Amino acid sequence: MKIGIVQYSPAWEKREENFERIVSLTEKEGKNCDLIILPEMSLTGFTMNTSAFAEELDGETVKNFIALSRKLKTNFLVGIIEKDGEQIFNSLFHFDKNGIIAARYRKIHLFSFAKEDKFYSSSSEIVVTKIENRKVGLSICYDLRFPELYRLQTKQGAELLINIANWPLPRIFHWRELLKARAIENLAFVVGVNRIGTDPFNTYNGQSLCYNPKGEVIFDAQDKEGFFTFEIELAETKNVRTEFGFLNDIKLI
Repeated sequence: MKIGIVQYSPAWEKREENFERIVSLTEKEGKNCDLIILPEMSLTGFTMNTSAFAEELDGETVKNFIALSRKLKTNFLVGIIEKDGEQIFNSLFHFDKNGIIAARYRKIHLFSFAKEDKFYSSSSEIVVTKIENRKVGLSICYDLRFPELYRLQTKQGAELLINIANWPLPRIFHWRELLKARAIENLAFVVGVNRIGTDPFNTYNGQSLCYNPKGEVIFDAQDKEGFFTFEIELAETKNVRTEFGFLNDIKLI
């Protein structure tokens, strides 16, 4: 599977400008990818201004990514501020290569430290989608601190675990180590996609990463801005799980 990630500095709360930036970053090499992943709240940054930016399924952001995924004929994972009736969710949408919404994950663990729980509703639904007929677990930022979510995705057969984030510089060491831990304990590929730059509250230095099922780094974007690609062989997940039967030894206490 060839994966592309966008590690960039979104203009604060400028949705249209950021979409055009993503188009310019992905339009050339994106056609060669099986999957393109964007950071959390991909077009706004980590905003609590939900009244201005929350969108329903017929909103412009969904329409734009339907069109872009069709144009590039690839899967996209996109962070969208989603409105559903009276509720607002920090969501991750999977648009398949035909522009169909294949899955939607709504963030379970809300970051109370930044008062996210005051502006967004929490979900309780674990989401495992399929990309190139392989099972992929979806999560968002703060979810990474809660290993139970990833264990349950793994029990559903996920071979690749993905987290999109706005993870700030002061705690970036935690980001790297938690991604690695999720890979090791679940014997799975783990991809974390973070942003760079600044917003009114934090500084970000990227560090988007991919770990293999043994916890080894196979891709590191470091602190650079751009569109990056790398390849993984998901058959390796099955091979490692066969060689090391750790998942079969789980005892729930």
